[in-house]
Amino acid sequence: MWSCMAYNQTLDSVDYHVCQDFRFIISVFSLVYLIVCFPVGLCCNTLLVVVNLSNKVTMTMPDVYFVNIAIAGLMLNLVAAVELLGPSFTQWPLWEYNNKIYITLLILFNISSLVIMYSTTLLSLDYYIERALPRTYMSSVYNTKHVCGFIWGGAILTSFSSLLFYVCSHVSTKIIECSKMQNKEAADTIMLFIGYVVPVMAVLYALVLIFRIRKKSTPLDLDSAQLDPSIHCLLMALVCIQILLWTPYYMVLLVHTVLTPGRESSRQNNTTQYFLRCLSVLLALSSSFAIPLVYKRMNRNFSQKLKELINQLMCRQQACSHEQSLAQQAIT
Repeated sequence: MWSCMAYNQTLDSVDYHVCQDFRFIISVFSLVYLIVCFPVGLCCNTLLVVVNLSNKVTMTMPDVYFVNIAIAGLMLNLVAAVELLGPSFTQWPLWEYNNKIYITLLILFNISSLVIMYSTTLLSLDYYIERALPRTYMSSVYNTKHVCGFIWGGAILTSFSSLLFYVCSHVSTKIIECSKMQNKEAADTIMLFIGYVVPVMAVLYALVLIFRIRKKSTPLDLDSAQLDPSIHCLLMALVCIQILLWTPYYMVLLVHTVLTPGRESSRQNNTTQYFLRCLSVLLALSSSFAIPLVYKRMNRNFSQKLKELINQLMCRQQACSHEQSLAQQAIT
């Protein structure tokens, strides 16, 4: 929990003022996120999901992955709404929460991060398959839906297995099984390896294969036009956003796991580490609104689908009003 109470005995000390400055900066960033980024992310993710699911026939393989990323983004919005108004990020918190709520938020955050990272990874690999072997239906919408089901299942299982260490660190030490697992660094190591190292290596491998195909002019490229050419730029933007926004968070986990558990450090170092952790979490949460904005901007078919959905809703309302007028005329 973010607190400067340890410096109360020396209110004029440099450490106390540094702590207060860090708390103020984090509070300002949190407020800006809640006022600007939170509503934008909530609206854009909801639109992305509703528009695509209302036009299931026209959905492509990338659309399915982006719908899953948007659902994970909505979960991140929920986490942000609760956590950013709590004592960790706000100088004047609106509420306090116990360990159970903390564990729940951590579970949702980790599940969302895993779904987003692995959706990006598999989208890169499926895009390569579609470019290398077009019209083989190996990366079809049907297969992608089943793959995304495995992504969510694997993310839930992975999160709960790694968070077992967090749970045991908050329960009584009288439980023998948990007394041997009260090691938060082990949970951070699991998330660092599974949630960042593996998907990033897979994404980089897929990008190398994609660029090799693009450099070679083969007859297969003529047949790969079934995918929108803008998908390549959208994929590159997605990968860049993921790496830029999530790398600081996992680097903070790496620093935390590398440091020897129980190692003594100064109060100022602890405050600086906590400040960097809060900033990294804010950057990670920012992916919940950055990705749908990029998708809306770069996907050529999204605007058309949105217009069709609005027209359908308008036509339904007009049809209902027309039917009501006909019914009134029949009564009179």
